[in-house]
Amino acid sequence: MAQERLTKTVVDKLDPGAKDYFAWCGKLSGFGVRVWPNGKKTFVVQYRAGGRGAPTRRKSLGTFGVVTVDQARKAAEDYLASAHLGNDLVGAERKVRAEMTVSQLCDEYIEHGMDTKKASTVKTDKGRINAHIRPLLGKKKISAVTRQDIERFLSDVAKGKTARDKRTSKGRSIVTGGKGTATRTARLLGGIFTYAVNQGYLEANPRKGVKLYKDGSKDRFLNRDEIDRLLQTLEEAETIGLPWELREDAKAKHRPKEENLREVLSPHVTGAIRLLLLTGCRLREILHLRWEEIDFERGFLLLPDSKTGRKTVYLSDVAVEVLRDIPRVSSYVIAGSQQDKPRSDLKRPWQRITRHAQLENLRLHDLRHTFASIAVEQNMSLYMVGKLLGHKSPETTARYAHLARDPIQRGINEIGEMIRGKPKS
Repeated sequence: MAQERLTKTVVDKLDPGAKDYFAWCGKLSGFGVRVWPNGKKTFVVQYRAGGRGAPTRRKSLGTFGVVTVDQARKAAEDYLASAHLGNDLVGAERKVRAEMTVSQLCDEYIEHGMDTKKASTVKTDKGRINAHIRPLLGKKKISAVTRQDIERFLSDVAKGKTARDKRTSKGRSIVTGGKGTATRTARLLGGIFTYAVNQGYLEANPRKGVKLYKDGSKDRFLNRDEIDRLLQTLEEAETIGLPWELREDAKAKHRPKEENLREVLSPHVTGAIRLLLLTGCRLREILHLRWEEIDFERGFLLLPDSKTGRKTVYLSDVAVEVLRDIPRVSSYVIAGSQQDKPRSDLKRPWQRITRHAQLENLRLHDLRHTFASIAVEQNMSLYMVGKLLGHKSPETTARYAHLARDPIQRGINEIGEMIRGKPKS
């Protein structure tokens, strides 16, 4: 790309690529813009203060659209002029930053370090920061945090030191501990310290070398009998309804009337569960699905946004039939209580359904695993399974490789039979 003076028109025309890249101004050396894969553009200044042996300094000057090109250029000129006199403003700023607390680092990470994360991930990360990281490490200077501190943090979260149950203005808030929570939060903490290293606040990441607990989550795959029980329960739920389970200690006046001993579930609920099983989609992909994103003629879901970006979901004829049977009462396929908003979850009806189907501890996400397991057992390659699930990395799909053992065994048996030949009469 030929270097030219950076102007609003030039920056506007910079297209994102598969990786981030820099476009430098041809008139002011050291002034440029960083273009991210998600389309975000950040102005930067880069220089060496004190000659060739001095470290390269780079500083973000603001996001294009929030900061103008002229404003960023003026800030870059100030940094470059100071560097020309031998002053290292960025280095001085970083020394001050190195004295920030973990809580202050978290604030900066939330503002500048989450740009490429999905909104749902940002929400989860903020929850872990406020529930675990700030209470245990928030007041500590980032330059004083050691590997031993991270190991102690991991142990404290696992033991439930930060667990709590409290009432908020929006309802009940439950914060849990456990080894799984500890491992996931420690990984987030490592990412926050990686941000600090990349910004030059620290020389090394204190999370490096800390041995984490195994996540402990197990993939569950429904067998044929369990799938049949689930489908039968869904049929019952949307027709005659599921029976109530009455509490023995409930007072008579609080018991439902005899004619209300069954509850019929919405076809949007049962339809959503069928679609999760038939498509392998993630829960939010189905709950946020709009009618306009369905191509009935070609059998596609054209999702504009998912955990891995834009995604095409291939539909079986059965899945298309399920979609056609769902009543259209909202712009969202799975209608919620509010016309213009997607349904938030399926927790309550899912508990009723799994309890009646005798599928205790079955998660909605296990339906995605079941879809993948059936695909593998039908001799579909892991590459194709990854395509169906929308995986970006083959390593993610490799978790299902062990399910292909039976087809391989059948194949090796056929080879053995061919070698052995027909028995002599």
